[in-house]
Amino acid sequence: MKLPADATLDHAAALAEQLSAALAEQASGPLRIDASPLQNFDSSTLALLLQARRLAAAAGRELELSGLPPQLRQLAQLYRVDGLLWPSDPLPAEGPPPRPASA
Repeated sequence: MKLPADATLDHAAALAEQLSAALAEQASGPLRIDASPLQNFDSSTLALLLQARRLAAAAGRELELSGLPPQLRQLAQLYRVDGLLWPSDPLPAEGPPPRPASA
């Protein structure tokens, strides 16, 4: 799926429908979203990407985002959803390394 130049609240409903259609069309493999055309976006764009992540996960698939504008990444950080959209390498399951014992 390729996002349009304008992906604001005014376009949210139509984009959500396109997202569902894209997921159905790409029956296997990761759900790919190209955000390179984005010029006008807002927090509803983040909601759309989070919905894409949820739908892909529910279908047992990955989400691949490409062409994300730096300002969209900053908006995701501001709303603290960046870790949900593009997870970084998490700490190992056992947590941080132990601290040395003091004598």
